[in-house]
Amino acid sequence: MPTVTPPESKPQDASTEVPGVPVEGGPLPPGANVAVAAPGAAVADPDDLVSTEKTPTLVDRVQAFRAKYEKQEMALFFFAGFLYDVLTLSPVDDALTEVQNFAYLAILAVLLVLEQRYPEGVEPPRLLAKVWRFREDALHFFLGSLLSAFTLFLFKSSSGFTPLLFMAGMFGLLVANELPRFRQLGPVIRVAIFSLCVTLYFASLLPVLLGRVGWWIFTLSVALGCGSVYGLLRAVQRWRPDDAKALLRSVAVPGFGAQALLLGCYFLGVIPPVPLAVQYSGIYHAVKRVSPGVYHLTSEAQPWWKVWTAFHHGDQDFAVRAGEQPVYFFRIFAPKGFQQYRVRVRWYFDHPEKGWTALGKGFLATVSSNGTEGGYRYYANPGTTPKPGDWRVVLETEDGHEINRLNFTVTEDTRTEPRPERVDVSVLKVIKPISLEDWQRLQPPAPVPTPAPAPTAPAP
Repeated sequence: MPTVTPPESKPQDASTEVPGVPVEGGPLPPGANVAVAAPGAAVADPDDLVSTEKTPTLVDRVQAFRAKYEKQEMALFFFAGFLYDVLTLSPVDDALTEVQNFAYLAILAVLLVLEQRYPEGVEPPRLLAKVWRFREDALHFFLGSLLSAFTLFLFKSSSGFTPLLFMAGMFGLLVANELPRFRQLGPVIRVAIFSLCVTLYFASLLPVLLGRVGWWIFTLSVALGCGSVYGLLRAVQRWRPDDAKALLRSVAVPGFGAQALLLGCYFLGVIPPVPLAVQYSGIYHAVKRVSPGVYHLTSEAQPWWKVWTAFHHGDQDFAVRAGEQPVYFFRIFAPKGFQQYRVRVRWYFDHPEKGWTALGKGFLATVSSNGTEGGYRYYANPGTTPKPGDWRVVLETEDGHEINRLNFTVTEDTRTEPRPERVDVSVLKVIKPISLEDWQRLQPPAPVPTPAPAPTAPAP
């Protein structure tokens, strides 16, 4: 059917008007949702104005968060390892603990070798590609777990500031490893800490296996630590045979340097004699063994307003009368099967002019291991009435490594009336002494004697 085209009309495809854009100078239609192009600017397709960006998934958001807080995440993994060991640490002679620590060291050795094999910028094999980004997290977790375990063992074997300084040094090494200047050196710090952990592992394991402590035990531990560093060096050398300077800088110097540092610290008396550990110590006016395994510890009862004495062990505020001496009571733990060893008790007085001055050469005591968690109990006194002032008693091994120290203050007691006394009881398997009243309540009631039957008259 024929159609008629109106005059002045144009085909739609020949129109110069842009769909959706009002004619210049014309009014904007009510409710119009259009984009107005600036003069001379390219006109955008309306479909291009719709965002096609993919909505980030939960995994994407987690990865972005980890990338933003990478250093904090590494620190968190280190503290997680430390907290895990604080909550689950078993005694030093526990076989499962030793096996676990050995497994951690083996995993760390593998990770350190792989880190040297595939440094930054080198693609790992496809088998490791998906988990490779977690390698530093794993390194920090296992290093944190091992350092916390060994530091806690050291802390139990000494009451001074040495373990705290050791822990601070380890934290300092890990923090330094995150600084850009140290990161440029590669895994230097991690190799040094791994070397420390290997030697501390053997230093806690060998005394348990051999049943003794001494300088040659620790020297043997250092020798085994040097062997592990040499093995690590040889393993890395297989993949980097032409890079001797890098191996020297990243493996040999930090690994063997850490061993030399540990050996020097031991002979300076900085490292305590693991696995020996004092579980309790106190100052008392009198200590008396009343029956097998039971000791009565007598101290002065303090008034209620001296609230700080609640944290004292016995008479750390020691009021002395003529002829009295303080008694140092301690219980020391060594693993089962440990051979007899000797410890020395030294007394020190803070002289107003000379400072801390030793009172004689100390008292040597021979200690036996009963292998129980309660430890072996012993007590000693200075042999003379102490002068008023600040005092300190130190328990150390025969070769001079400190195990325990306890400070106390001596004041002159001018009273003539009997002093109020408190008696605590130390029993075999309970580490802290308990009050005499609590101990008496725990005792089974004495059996009531059965009356003898009345004699009967003989039969006629």
